[in-house]
Parts: sequence; structure tokens; C-alpha cells
Amino acid sequence: MNVSIAKIKIGNLSVDFAIPLVAEALGMDEDDSKVEMLAKTIHRKTEGNPFFMLMFLRSLYDEKLLQYNFGVMKWTWDDDAVNSKIVTENVASVLVNKMNRLQEETQRMLMVASCLGATFRLSAVMEIMKNISRVEMRDSMRSSTRSVSGTAATMGSSSASLRSSDLANSSADRGGSVSSFASSIEEFEGEGLCEVDDEECRFMHDQIQSAAFELISPEQRDSFRGRIGSILLQTLSPKELEASLFEVVGLLNCAASNITDDERDELAKMNLKAGIKAAENAAFDTAKVYFKAGREALGSRGWEGDYITMLDLCSHGANAYFVTGDFDAMATLIDEVLSKEIDTKEKYRVSDIKVKSLFTVGKVGESINAAIEFIRQLGLPTPQKTSNLTIMREYIRVKRLLKNKTAEDIANLPELDDERYEMGQRMNEHLASSLYHVKPRMLPMVIFQMVTTSLMHGLNSSSSPAFAGLGLLFCGPNPIGKPHQGCEMAKAAELILEKPGMRSSAVYTIFLTQNFCYHWISPLQDTIAPLLKGYQVGFEMGDTGRACWCLMGRMYHLFFISLALDSIQKELEATIHVMTQLKQDAARLRIIVLLTTVKKLLGIDTEACDETMDSILTNAASTRDFNLVAHVNLMKLEVFVCFQEWEQAIDLVRKAGNVRRFLSSTFHSVRYTFLEAVTYLKAAQLSSGRRKKEKRQLRKCAQKTIHLIQGWAKNGNVNVVLYLYILEAEFAVLNGKNKKAKKSFNAAIATSRRNGFLHDRALAHELTSAYFKAQGDDYWRNYHAECSRACYQEWGCGEKVKKLDANM
Repeated sequence: MNVSIAKIKIGNLSVDFAIPLVAEALGMDEDDSKVEMLAKTIHRKTEGNPFFMLMFLRSLYDEKLLQYNFGVMKWTWDDDAVNSKIVTENVASVLVNKMNRLQEETQRMLMVASCLGATFRLSAVMEIMKNISRVEMRDSMRSSTRSVSGTAATMGSSSASLRSSDLANSSADRGGSVSSFASSIEEFEGEGLCEVDDEECRFMHDQIQSAAFELISPEQRDSFRGRIGSILLQTLSPKELEASLFEVVGLLNCAASNITDDERDELAKMNLKAGIKAAENAAFDTAKVYFKAGREALGSRGWEGDYITMLDLCSHGANAYFVTGDFDAMATLIDEVLSKEIDTKEKYRVSDIKVKSLFTVGKVGESINAAIEFIRQLGLPTPQKTSNLTIMREYIRVKRLLKNKTAEDIANLPELDDERYEMGQRMNEHLASSLYHVKPRMLPMVIFQMVTTSLMHGLNSSSSPAFAGLGLLFCGPNPIGKPHQGCEMAKAAELILEKPGMRSSAVYTIFLTQNFCYHWISPLQDTIAPLLKGYQVGFEMGDTGRACWCLMGRMYHLFFISLALDSIQKELEATIHVMTQLKQDAARLRIIVLLTTVKKLLGIDTEACDETMDSILTNAASTRDFNLVAHVNLMKLEVFVCFQEWEQAIDLVRKAGNVRRFLSSTFHSVRYTFLEAVTYLKAAQLSSGRRKKEKRQLRKCAQKTIHLIQGWAKNGNVNVVLYLYILEAEFAVLNGKNKKAKKSFNAAIATSRRNGFLHDRALAHELTSAYFKAQGDDYWRNYHAECSRACYQEWGCGEKVKKLDANM
């Protein structure tokens, strides 16, 4: 995501550039005073738009105000006549007048083409014209257009003769001959209105398309477009109709107010089909327009007449509104469906969206209640209050069901074919997300239930996050603590995704495996690219909520591996903008926490940063979003440790409680454990001799956290090796074991150089400097202090560098 984007603004030409454009078009010298005057006159009226300038020149030629004089071998014009034209005409009128001078057949083609879009197929235009009579076409034209074109000398036949020909021969009435079509194509291409490339054709400018559309009478435009849509619907092959579905449905919608009930039913189904196609291509703004048009086509009779189509339109429409962040419109559709007396299974889709949306806007408790209520309505078991005993009992039961299955064995299980269980699995998937944030103690029971269903009844798309969730439980600081088995479950989740029909949970699976599993046995850097992929895939699939969670996880990991702070700041600010637009409040708040931390380290408005963090902490506590509380406490402790503010750090650690419980299995929990241990050790070192009891308690807490990290390192966590060296060094300092301390500090610095984490290297040097200061060794004290400053400087931590300089 660390990509520099250059914005190139292409505006209109200035007078200085307009003059050479006109001069080159006329093949004349730009220093010629007459060319300069003509260019300035044109520029004044067209505001320097290059296309409009050339159109004006062409209109001057058409009206013989600009002529080539073979006597002097250059273009000549009358300045007074040109000025007079420029004063009385603007761009729109020039284009309209230009089209009024075209052959009537050409005007008809342009009318039809303007309804098909900026790009159109000539065969489609010809097919439409074959099915619309000239009388019908003329009735759809503006009266001014009919009068001008009917009397134009260039038409070659009078309006009266055309009209009599129409009435006399109905077989010749529709469209025209191939030669007349060819003549019209040649004319509008020659006039510079359209560009023709074999079958494909496009208007040279959107203003030309607009001017062509102006040829149609305002009163007839909707019916004319509807007529075109009906012709295309009848004449296109199924393959062609599928390719032009959006255009055809859009045209038919124009005349929706003047069709029969049967036609309304068919139109609603076509809008449903178009909306689904748009959604499948991640065009959700377009999709919700079609879903709305379909509902309007059915009207109040929809639920009584064709309730299946109405249900589909409301369900898909609610999802489109959810993805685009229009939660009010989404809620209206959800409430409409839930108010109907239909089967619980038919309410599944809107219930699914409701649960997701409540979580997205931070109403986690309501999301949990809605999910549990729907699962209960399905007649499936719901999670109950848990204890360590029940969790271990369920864990043993699931382990027996697994029977040492490999990831490949799990992925090869049969597919689930019970609709009720499928819906329950999906609801449990959402439930697990919400419980992680506010009731993590209940999370294992939901995951065990999902895994049990997959093992006993078969796999569906929710099985992938189910096994990834099992990997979450196997990893990290919990009673199970088997990271290699956890990563095997993560592998199973990824293999399940490769099976047909299982991709709908791809983004969630990526988030779970990369944020909770793989960092326990692989370098944290390896998660960055997959999390970015999860973000991109999420937007392609319309899973914007989980896409934003992938992006959030990636941003925190970039911070932990010491990406330059100014680069992180730019990415975070752009991320907040995206999440605000999408109304992804839960993820946005966590990004704000990180951005506020980065600004504090950069030295940007530090007092405002403190106020922001305190405000978020207060609000998170009031809404019982303990995961957000944990994020705030983690990042506040990060700052305290960086600035060596040990009194504030130990006060936070004591008040925060068990932060790991609400950051379970993430690298955040690993980071907090390290910072917590460092805080205990420094607080113990700084305790006075009169506070021996407190010092013993702090040492005991430090030993407990160090023991956790030692266990992770023993299980293969490469990301904690540096942490362990630093903690062993500080513990040796606390116990007066100088030789051990020196050896561990050297090992910490050497390890930090290898992993490239600048702020950890800076901390290692700073703590080593403090050690040598206590030993009275000024040489090594200054050496490590300078190394620490250089690392903080390279990281971009300006506020820390200021503090270091002030203390030197």
C-alpha cells in the first residue's frame, strides 16, 4: 500500500496554448495577428476546451465563414462575421445546429445511438431502425428539428415527399436501405461526430451524445427509450442480451410507468437479474439502482403477486445498501422482509445482513442477540454460559472427532447438504466475530460447534473460518497452546477455500489465518502481503467489512515491524477516509487508535492525541467493547515504553487487567506481553529499598510473563526471540548478574539487526545504554545512546529524538 500516487489535472487550454492549436489547425503562423485574434475570440467563448474550439472552427467552415483562398493559398475569414457568430451562439447551439443540417436519416441514427450510450454497435442501431417506422421516428423528434431538417437543401428531398413516401409504402416505411445507412454512417463520421471502428462506434465527446439526445422531443424521450429497449429485448439473441443486459434494462425502465402488470413482473425479474450481475462485478452502487427499479416495477402488489421476486429484490437490495454504507435504506428493506409472515429460512438473507451491519456500526451486543435468536428459530443449539471445565470437555470431544486428521483429510470431507445447518453455520460465523470482541470466553464453544457440524454433517463455506477459528484456539496464550496444530487447522481452512462454492468466506479466512495463526511460527513480515490481498479480494467480492479488518490488521503489523512512521501516517489517513465512506466504524476506531499513536511518536499535536485516546477509551468501556479497550491500552503502553515513562506504564498495566484475554492469539497480545514484562522489570529496578515487598511482587509478575514468552519461543515463535533476549538482560540487571545482562543485551542487538525492526533495535540500544550508565562505562553508554538515536531517527520518531537530545 506504500505507493506514491501523482495526480495529474488536465484542464482547459490557456490563451497562450489556444493560439498554436488554431494556427496548426489552419496551417498558419501562430505569430499572425489575425490568427491570434481568431484564437482569442474562440477561446473566450469555449473557455479553452480543445474539442469545442475545433468544433467552432468546423462550424465556421460549414457556414462558409471560414474559407480557403486558393489565390493566397491560406484560410481567410471575416472577423466581424466571426465575432457576430460567437456572440450569438454557444457550444450547445453549435452542435444542435450542426446536427439539424444533417440528413434526416443521419439524425434518426444519432437519436437511436444517443440512447444506447457513449459506445454503441452499428448493427444494433440498424436493427432498431428497421423496427421503428419513419412516422414514429418523426413523431419522436423535436418540432424544430423536423422543420429544419425538412427544409434543408442538403437533404435531397423535401419533408412533404418523405411524408408521402411513408404513407404510400408501409414496407419501405421502416428504416432505410443498406446504402442509406452507409451514407449516414459516412456522414456522421465525416463530420467528426463519431468514430467508427468496424462494428463498434463511439461519440467523439459526451456533449455530442447529449446534443444527439436533444434531437428527441422531451415529451417522447422515455417512451422512445422504452421502445428501443423492447426492440432489443425481442431481437437480441440470449448471448447478446446477456452482454447488453444493463443497457436493455435501463432503457426498459424509462417507460416503466406505461406498461401492463405482466410486463411489470417481467421487468422486475430483469432488474433483479441485472442487479445480481452488477453485484457479482462489485458494482454495488449500480446494483442497488436495479434492485430499487425492480421493487418499484412490482409496487404494492409485489408481495401478494410475486413474493419470491420481491423477496429476492429486497434481500439483494439490502446487501447492496449494506456494502455501500447506506444503512438507513438497508434497515428499511430488512424490516420490510422481517415483518412478513414467511418461513424463517426465507428471512435468512436479511437476518444475515442485519447481524453483519450491527457489528459493523459497533452494536456488537445487538449483533450477538440477533444471531442467537435466528439460530434458536432454526431449532439449532446456541452457546450457553461456559466454564474452563466445559471448554476443556468440548475441546477433548472435538479432538476425538478430528482423529488426527490432516489438513488434506479435512478438506476432502463431503459437502454439507442441509440448508438449516448451512444457515446456522453462517450465523455462528458472525457470532464468533462479535464474541471475540466482547465475550471471548464464549468464543471456543461457538467454534467447537461449527467444527463439529463440519465434521459430522459436511463442509460449507463457513467451514473454512470454522477451522481457522480452531487454529486461533490452538495458538496463542490459552490453555491449549499448540501453535503447530493451529497452523495445520489454518492450512485446512485454506484448502477448503479451493473447493468449488467455498470462496464466500475467503476474506474472513485470510483475516483469521494471517492475524491469529501464522505469526506464531513464521516471521510477522510474511503476513503483510496476504492481508493486503484479503483487503483487495474483499472489495472485489463485496465483503467490505472484513476487507477493512484485513487492512486494519496489516496496518498494525506494519507498525510492529517498524515501517517508517511518516509512511504509516499517510496510509492510515487514507485508510480512515475509506472506512469513513464505507461506515466501517469498528475498524475505523482501531485505525484511529494507531494513527493517534503514530502522531504522538512523530510529535504532532501530542495533547490532542492524549485527549483522543482517553475519549475512545471512555466510549469503548461504556459500550463494553473490551477489544477496543485493549487496543487503546496496548498503544498507550507502546508510547510509555518508547518514552521510558515507567511510572505511567506500570500504572496502566495495573489498571488494564488481563489485556491478553481480549487480544487473544493476535500479535497484539504478544507485543503487549513483551511491553508488560519490560514494564514490570523496569518498575522493579526503580523500586526503592523500602519497598521490597512491592519489588518482589513486580519480579514475580515479570517472571510470569517472561515464562509465557519462553514457552512461545520454545514452540517456534521466531518473532519473540528478540523480546526474550531483552527481557533476560533486564531480569539479569534486576538480579545483579552483570555478565548475563551484557551477554543478553549483545544478543538482543544482534537479533534486532537481523529482523530489521528499527524501534525494537532502538529500544535494545537504549536499554543497553542505561545498563552501561549504571556501570559507569561512559564509552559504551554513549555508543549505544547514539545508536539508539540513529534508529529512532531513521524510524521517524521525532518526539523521541527530541527527548534523547534533551537528555544528552
